[in-house]
Amino acid sequence: MLKGIHFLLTYTCNYACDHCFLYCSPNTKGTFTLEQIRKVLSEAKKIGTVEWIYFEGGEPFLYYPIMIEGVKLAKKQGFKVGIVTNSYWATNIEDAEIWLKPLSESGIDDMSISDDTFHYENEKENLSKNAKKAAEHLNLPVLTICIEEPTVKFEKDQVKGDPVIGGGAMFKGRAVEKLIKGLPKRPWEEFNECPHEDFKKLGRIHVDSFGNAHICQGLSIGNFWETPLSELINKYDAESHPICGPLIRGGPAQLVKEYNIKHENKYVDECHLCFITRLNLIDKFPKYLAPRQVFGLE
Repeated sequence: MLKGIHFLLTYTCNYACDHCFLYCSPNTKGTFTLEQIRKVLSEAKKIGTVEWIYFEGGEPFLYYPIMIEGVKLAKKQGFKVGIVTNSYWATNIEDAEIWLKPLSESGIDDMSISDDTFHYENEKENLSKNAKKAAEHLNLPVLTICIEEPTVKFEKDQVKGDPVIGGGAMFKGRAVEKLIKGLPKRPWEEFNECPHEDFKKLGRIHVDSFGNAHICQGLSIGNFWETPLSELINKYDAESHPICGPLIRGGPAQLVKEYNIKHENKYVDECHLCFITRLNLIDKFPKYLAPRQVFGLE
């Protein structure tokens, strides 16, 4: 049952973090207009089960007036609303409160702030600390997202010689290009399920201005500018989806088998194998593997 719709308000970001699974950067294209936001919110009401609307990116504060108006529109229609930000705007606490005051007045229900070394290597220049304090002063519900550089460690109850990769990064998007060097890999046959997404029961989707309805970054159920979003959701059949079907039947390894993809023998984790396999299938299924820029193309 679909409970949340997350607007990728823009793919543009003032950072180009190594762990970004959307390949966002200052040059990345794709930003919602207000009219497009209205249309998606209208479809969200038709679906009937959606409770939460999130605005994220990229960095949504780069399009601040559109973000604020989008929040107001969503709240007016009765949705709970959240924001995800890297806090680039929080140069000091007093100014950060000015940025956040309209969100406080709108009654925003959640604010998630990135606070990690990918965004702020120097603790003295960590703007997320200013944003968090400003949010607390305004009684905004706030939490931090901390994803660190991947590290190899051994847990006490781990099988001897079986390493664990810590840090929280997901190995898709730019992380495949930037973060896998030196990490331990496992045989591809072991990755026979997806540990992150329930493809049968869509709890939440991400939508972008190009019309892609993502159930995982770069994995779409169709284009909602061509087919209304409520119709896409109601008609979605995971088993018949050309990518989700194999993933349900046997994870990324099954995706490799069913499409006879040429591949290496070992990968860091399920996301790594899945991303590389989907990259190989992007020209075969452009409707469902989109947009190309989240695969580091174009």
